[in-house]
Amino acid sequence: MSAGGGPLAVVLAAGGGSRFEGAGHKLLADLRGRPVLRWAVRAPLEVGLPTLVVAGSADVAEAVADLDVTVVRNPRWVEGQATSLRVAVDVAVAGGHDAIVVGLGDQPFLTPSGWGAVAASPAAIAVATYGGRRGQPVRLAAEVWDDLPTTGDEGARRLLTGTLHPVAEVACLGDPADIDTQEDLRRWS
Repeated sequence: MSAGGGPLAVVLAAGGGSRFEGAGHKLLADLRGRPVLRWAVRAPLEVGLPTLVVAGSADVAEAVADLDVTVVRNPRWVEGQATSLRVAVDVAVAGGHDAIVVGLGDQPFLTPSGWGAVAASPAAIAVATYGGRRGQPVRLAAEVWDDLPTTGDEGARRLLTGTLHPVAEVACLGDPADIDTQEDLRRWS
């Protein structure tokens, strides 16, 4: 992973995927010939963003082993998404990045152009929108990292209300659908 200055793409892939109810983890399930996670990681890579995958419940490293990504395990993943964001912030600080651009490992249809547009926003907080509805990815500049929760399953939701920092909306192409269940996987396969 290249260091410094610019934004770091972060793909959160630590959760248990409990609604999937199938054999194996949803992020490793086959979607159109590739693991779901691999689809999610391709978009930030295609626009040249250094990319971090925060893993937890499943060993996802093999699914992305041949890609130019760094996989870091969150040993506290069961405590919620806030702990995975903290892992990402720690990696970003160590690498000298000025922002993290966060997406989810179960959202395989986000586009490279969407990742690029959100990453390029000058706003401290920028969120992708699809047809006027907010989704992923979300850009969080270093100046807001201290305001992120450190516990719970909330992630950056509190910051997206705009009460602490203004939030810029970035219209994006693509589909923010996620793969949470076997039915989702069948629908999109």
